Amino acid sequence: MKPIWNLPAIAVAVVSMMGAAGAAECGNTAAGFGAWKRQFAEEARAKGVGASAISALMAADYATATIRADRGQRSFRLSLDEFLAKRGGAAIVSRGRALKRTHAALFASIEQRYGVPAGPLLAIWGMETGFGSQRGNQPLVSAIATLAYDCRRSAFFTEQLYATLTLIERGTISANARGAMHGELGHTQFMPKSILNYGGARNLDNPDDALMATANFLKGHGWRAGAGYQPGEPNFAAIQAWNAASVYQRALAQLGQQIDGGGAARQTN
Repeated sequence: MKPIWNLPAIAVAVVSMMGAAGAAECGNTAAGFGAWKRQFAEEARAKGVGASAISALMAADYATATIRADRGQRSFRLSLDEFLAKRGGAAIVSRGRALKRTHAALFASIEQRYGVPAGPLLAIWGMETGFGSQRGNQPLVSAIATLAYDCRRSAFFTEQLYATLTLIERGTISANARGAMHGELGHTQFMPKSILNYGGARNLDNPDDALMATANFLKGHGWRAGAGYQPGEPNFAAIQAWNAASVYQRALAQLGQQIDGGGAARQTN
């Protein structure tokens, strides 16, 4: 297993590049995207971003589908039961339990190294991509650049855009990479900055690598081996770091517990 990159050095590099972000003016329609790209590219170039990454940025299109998806995340307003029904919670638990049995050696190895049991990892995998079946087909750079330009969450996605450009320069991802609507990549849908900090040299399109990287993310956010991960328990904070939506966090905790044998799967219609 290859070692992960030096995390403090990566954090300093990303933070140092963020300083230029404030000058490029955000917008809420496609009209200003071209001008924003040119300005952002100048700022990125001044921060040392290389030609290959700048070229990828300038080739990005305004991602209308991403904006539409970002504005329409209504499922996070559902109750926990409604959310689990919409996401197919019982099917995730059933498949997760089967995968835990058939890949027991893999999950034992991950738990030994990172302290994270199979349940929450399988819950994340199932919730994010249906165990790899729905990883998305949105051009990555276009999605991330559009969200960095969009005023709604510009600061957050500016960090993600600089991380994306770094990954392109290093050859970790292709300028033509495709992922989910918000720029998530791989079997468990890592954001670019998380790839920098927790992905190491792993191939996130390989399920084993993606699960190990996910366990590394959780450990990096304070996961303690053997501690509980339900709301109010020590490891729930690490689950909260994975996704900001409260209902998503509680769903992951519940599905993980059920996969690990802590309760019956809820039936959904």
